[in-house]
Amino acid sequence: MAWDWSSVSSLLGTLLFLRTAIRDFFPEELRRCVRSLFRRLLTRLDPETTIIIHKYDGSTVDDLYYAAQIYLGHHCVADAAAVCLFMGSSSSRPIAFLPDYHITDDTFRGIPLRWSSDIGRSPTKSSNRQRHLKLSFPRQHRHVVSSVYIPHILEESESILLMTRERRLYTNALENDDGGFWSSMPFAHPSNLDTLAIDPTLRDDIRADLLGFVGRQDYYARVGRPWKRSYLLYGPPGTGKTSLVAAIANFLEFDVFDIELTAVDSSFELRRLLESTTPRSVIVVEDIDCSLDLSDRKEETQYDGAEETTNLSCVLDFVDGLWTSSEGERLMIFTTNHPERLDPALLRPGRMDRHIHLSYCCPAAFRVLARNYLEVEEHELMAEAEALLGEVNMTPAEIAEVFLGCDGDDAGADTAMQKVVGELRQRQQRLQEAASFDDGDTSALGAGDESRGKGFSSSCHL
Repeated sequence: MAWDWSSVSSLLGTLLFLRTAIRDFFPEELRRCVRSLFRRLLTRLDPETTIIIHKYDGSTVDDLYYAAQIYLGHHCVADAAAVCLFMGSSSSRPIAFLPDYHITDDTFRGIPLRWSSDIGRSPTKSSNRQRHLKLSFPRQHRHVVSSVYIPHILEESESILLMTRERRLYTNALENDDGGFWSSMPFAHPSNLDTLAIDPTLRDDIRADLLGFVGRQDYYARVGRPWKRSYLLYGPPGTGKTSLVAAIANFLEFDVFDIELTAVDSSFELRRLLESTTPRSVIVVEDIDCSLDLSDRKEETQYDGAEETTNLSCVLDFVDGLWTSSEGERLMIFTTNHPERLDPALLRPGRMDRHIHLSYCCPAAFRVLARNYLEVEEHELMAEAEALLGEVNMTPAEIAEVFLGCDGDDAGADTAMQKVVGELRQRQQRLQEAASFDDGDTSALGAGDESRGKGFSSSCHL
């Protein structure tokens, strides 16, 4: 049908007449009903649905807006034309945000989703303008987006924040100017499970156990147990107990709370320390046999004047009493060089879930050290070194010191291997000489050179 200017003018006049008639003769309630029906009709004709998330809910930033920006910055804005970066005081690296007037795409369960960042009228104050995000998607997926995708964003953003936050090392042994229970500093220990000088089978077992622990929140809730796990690391000095603690914290991305029991005056103070720890943390008590009163447990407390001391009874409550009912996951690690000195009550199942023996350097751990320090996988002296390690004791720390002392040498790897093998030969000779004595005297062994048949076993196991 052909249209001319007279037809257009006639149509416009008719529309103006109808508008005036509706305004003059229709009551306000009816006019609102007509407008609502008209908007619904237009909405149904539109194949997309849009969700608007405003930045501010009153005077505070809306949690969903903040979570969506974190999610988009981590998953979606890699290809965006521009990116905003923000780094908080507790972050270890910047967090990306979607800038104003930009668009990015996402996909969830095969659903195409489009996010846009804009500035528009505030829902609470019409005179103000504020930032908001728009999420557009096909109308038929509205239920999946609202019931699954939005909760997914909230969960993902929380995980991203935990990964980007600056992890801390807390201790109760230092002065705290703000009156708190803990003093803290950034935790930046470089140790990790892959470079740890322990048997690979042991390392893989620890990794699997840790993954099982952090992924079983629902299981712990179902069986009615606190979401905690306790490790006892034992073995001679220099076998890597402290390095393993740091590697575990780095693997889990947990904070570390290092409790110095000798600085705790009472069970009440120990309880306050525990209650002030945070979820996703490793709680460490090193050298527990040296820092604990191992007197008779029946004597619940000892008194020196008016002070109550921290004894074994306090620690037992600390490990499995009501004090462990705090919310969130916590890993407790105790270390000792002398497990035989510990009360059996501290070692029973339920208090110590895992006993991890770290012993003298085994052949597999020696190869890890050679790879880390010397960057060598094979060497002409490797087989001899591994054979000698099967007969005599040398800790990973002692071998690492030899390797570290040869760094910068022109023939560093050769020199380091020669020195380690030379030391192992000397220890083997002293061991043979000691064995020749009829009375079994081993005084010629020297510090740290116990026979394989005494003290700690050379095997690496959980």
